[in-house]
Amino acid sequence: MLQLMLHAHPRIAIPPETRFVLEGYRRRREFRPLSSPENRQRLADWIVDRRDSRFVDLGLDAQAARADVQAAPTLGSAFQAVFRAYGRRFGKVRWGDKRPAYIANLPVLLRLFPNAQIVHIVRDGRDCVASLKEMSWHHTGLYRAISTWAQAVDHGDWAARALGPDTYHELRYEDLVTDTEKELRRLCQFLGEEYDPAMAEPAAVADVAVPAHKTWHARTRLPVGSDRVGRWQHRLDPAEAALCEAALGSRLRAHGYELAGLAPPPPAQRLRYEVATARQRLSPIRRVAVRTLDRLPGTTPVAAE
Repeated sequence: MLQLMLHAHPRIAIPPETRFVLEGYRRRREFRPLSSPENRQRLADWIVDRRDSRFVDLGLDAQAARADVQAAPTLGSAFQAVFRAYGRRFGKVRWGDKRPAYIANLPVLLRLFPNAQIVHIVRDGRDCVASLKEMSWHHTGLYRAISTWAQAVDHGDWAARALGPDTYHELRYEDLVTDTEKELRRLCQFLGEEYDPAMAEPAAVADVAVPAHKTWHARTRLPVGSDRVGRWQHRLDPAEAALCEAALGSRLRAHGYELAGLAPPPPAQRLRYEVATARQRLSPIRRVAVRTLDRLPGTTPVAAE
């Protein structure tokens, strides 16, 4: 919904979710040095031809995109070339990209795009868990869903402290659907753009910005409404809701969500949750190690020019 609101702005284009920025960064050594025409061509082919890149959802001419990527001097510039081409498709001068995984990889994004502005939308964790349960692509279970929300909020809290208000902007889903114009005006002020009323009617651009095969985004074709707020009370069973509040309680309160005061879950269930999510909590440690290696002398610049 927020992607479409931004895409409805006359100066901003936000494409369907892509899958080449983080993956390309992790595999960047395969395309070094980018001063080599052969390596730039391999990178272009990797972005355009690889099914998991989701390039086909952008509606761009493949050969023209290859040429744009091959002319790029850095990895960030190569990615930027694709997004700029998407913006040109709609006559837009600014571009962005939306993907939930970005919140856990902000240092990587800012290394690729040093002038980026980060927009993070937070929703009641209980509603997020309830929604994930119903997604056809979510197969990792209740514990992982709860842990994913906790980590996303923790990364957002870090970003708010470390990046500051000129780079990082956070808004709540519940505020956006109940006072849409106010929240979008605040967002536009952060972005340095004029608010446009078309942003409050995202369904008008859903047909061009949301691929038809993403059936789980069917609600983006409906008017903005608050009917999904608090649906966890009907979509989670009592044991699931109790575990959510026990695991996420302090984070929910910190972001303005009231707890229902549910009885604590059985200790054995809480223990199973902690064990199941322990591996996931090691990921930030691995990312810090990777970022440290990236900054060693002699590493190749990747920032978009």
